[in-house]
Amino acid sequence: MAKKEEAPNMVERFAEFKDLKNIDKTTMISVLEESFRNVLAKMFGTDENLDVIMNPDKGDVQIFQNLEVVPDGEVTDPNLQISLSDARADQDPDAEIGDEHTREIIFADFGRRAILNLRQTLQSKILDLQKEAIYAKFSELQGEIVTGEVYQTWSRETLLLDDDKIELLLPKSESIPGDYFRKGETVRAVVENVTNKNNNPKITVSRTSENFLRRLFELEVPEIHDGLINIRAVARIPGERAKIAVESYDDRIDPVGACVGVKGSRIHGIVRELRNENIDVINYTSNPGLFIQRALSPAKISSIRVDEEEKKAEVFLRPEEVSLAIGKGGLNIKLASMLTGYVIDVYRDNEQEFEEDIYLDEFKDEIDAWIIDALKNIGLVTAKAVLNASRDMIIEKADLEDSTVDNVIAVLKAEFDDEPEAAEPATDADEAAGEEAAQE
Repeated sequence: MAKKEEAPNMVERFAEFKDLKNIDKTTMISVLEESFRNVLAKMFGTDENLDVIMNPDKGDVQIFQNLEVVPDGEVTDPNLQISLSDARADQDPDAEIGDEHTREIIFADFGRRAILNLRQTLQSKILDLQKEAIYAKFSELQGEIVTGEVYQTWSRETLLLDDDKIELLLPKSESIPGDYFRKGETVRAVVENVTNKNNNPKITVSRTSENFLRRLFELEVPEIHDGLINIRAVARIPGERAKIAVESYDDRIDPVGACVGVKGSRIHGIVRELRNENIDVINYTSNPGLFIQRALSPAKISSIRVDEEEKKAEVFLRPEEVSLAIGKGGLNIKLASMLTGYVIDVYRDNEQEFEEDIYLDEFKDEIDAWIIDALKNIGLVTAKAVLNASRDMIIEKADLEDSTVDNVIAVLKAEFDDEPEAAEPATDADEAAGEEAAQE
């Protein structure tokens, strides 16, 4: 009776394995067969003459043993041989010496110990498979957003469980300042790192990563998800402020407007997710001077000198604009530098110089508008900014003819009697003033 009770239990066990997630059917069949062969090899000394046929849909297995027929009394290894009389008695009346006799083995007949051994072997292999599947799955998800439920919070990290009860670790260093999680709360983060030391997968997620901000915009802005708008650069100081540069592949789409949404409808959800992190969205340009100008928003710069080889830029501003450029705690200039990849030095020109300076737009009666736009695109927005710049640099960067540049310089020089005074570098006092400056 005991043997008959074991067989149904084994079938139920197969049914459990059949429904495992993250393991495909082919792999499951292979693991089941391998487990049977391991147990059978220990019982019979070898599995070379055994055929194991898996039927996972029904939850059963058939095992056949192939034995060589030898004369009666000459059986030396019952696991490999069978006597002629035994073969003929075992449903093979036509058996002859030298034939191969096949008989079915009922695994449940070997008793409880054999079945327990099989279950332990299966459990071990299935566990290894599950770990490999988890590692493979999250390796592919690296850099993507995942959602988890807060299971437990410690001083240095928070444990999240995804829908499949897979553990995700959110370290304190990867949490946004101000993050406070309650048990059972749903949290979004990006997969930052996946390791598999000793076949023990460890998934680390982050809410401070630049990729987290990128993916949130992809979720909130359909044009980014569809590839019509591209995120070219991201800079973040988590929980404080971020800058993101975007460009559109369709001239009909305003990339900044699409990202912000009507009355900020799209960006507000991202700001809330990031604990009210202030986000500046700017238009990307391949022109480094103009890109730096935009990155320093809301400050309006007067002129800029860019060294592309050294990745440095000197920015000149009206005194009242310096604090805006530097920003509260120096955040604005730091983020602008991170976004553009340039070391940015801010200089304050004196009041007298700006009183005497003139914006290029005032010369539209004497200089063509397209020429003024070309000069503004390389960071020269005032008359003295052009006069202080190198003639060769203007020709090269603005892509203007020598005669055109000479004519522009002549027109601008005619407006001034005195040389411009030297610029003064920004001081620590300007950064302190930035603490009080209004930010966008």
